[in-house]
Amino acid sequence: MFEKPIVMLDFETTGLSPQTGARITEVAALRIVGGRVAERYVSLVNCHVRVPYYITELTGISQAMVDAAPAASAVVPQLLRFIGNDALAAHNASFDAKFLQAESMRLGLAPAYERLICSLKLSRRVFPGLGSYKLGALARNLGIRFTGAAHRAEADAEVSAALLLHIAQDLGRRYGVSAIAPHLLESVTRLSAAKVADFLDKTMLNAKKALPA
Repeated sequence: MFEKPIVMLDFETTGLSPQTGARITEVAALRIVGGRVAERYVSLVNCHVRVPYYITELTGISQAMVDAAPAASAVVPQLLRFIGNDALAAHNASFDAKFLQAESMRLGLAPAYERLICSLKLSRRVFPGLGSYKLGALARNLGIRFTGAAHRAEADAEVSAALLLHIAQDLGRRYGVSAIAPHLLESVTRLSAAKVADFLDKTMLNAKKALPA
């Protein structure tokens, strides 16, 4: 479980970077409260751009689907209000964060999330030695089941949320704590792999000491 809410974010996009003109086509944001997904915001997005054929092949999101979707000028403000100032998480978080920032800036807006947590970096540090840290491979290795189509925002966000909870449960079992603070997860992602074990040993010991007797 988590001490504070965390919003798991996933975008589908027309390319790899907003700096090269790529735009969002779909978004899913799932608010994790305690140990479960309590709220969600999911929408296709019309940015009035062409969806490349290979993106349709990968995601199943067609030009017609995007053309019929709400405009980014409506979706992005709703998304920012949904996220609020909770901690934000994503698998390969820098990718989703740069699209969130770029789409917000286009409208003269700015995200207000408190901190950014990358479940990919976390997985590398908490579960070292795995062959792959791509979302699908991690899900298979850890027994997390996809409930929808991969490379669709809601399905990927669901699995990423399950992965984040799996990490929290694993840390809780290892160190005997019942709730994990989002700032601890963010701190772990900023450490080199060699420093993680000592950091967790010290931090979790202090967390246990702070628990009521």
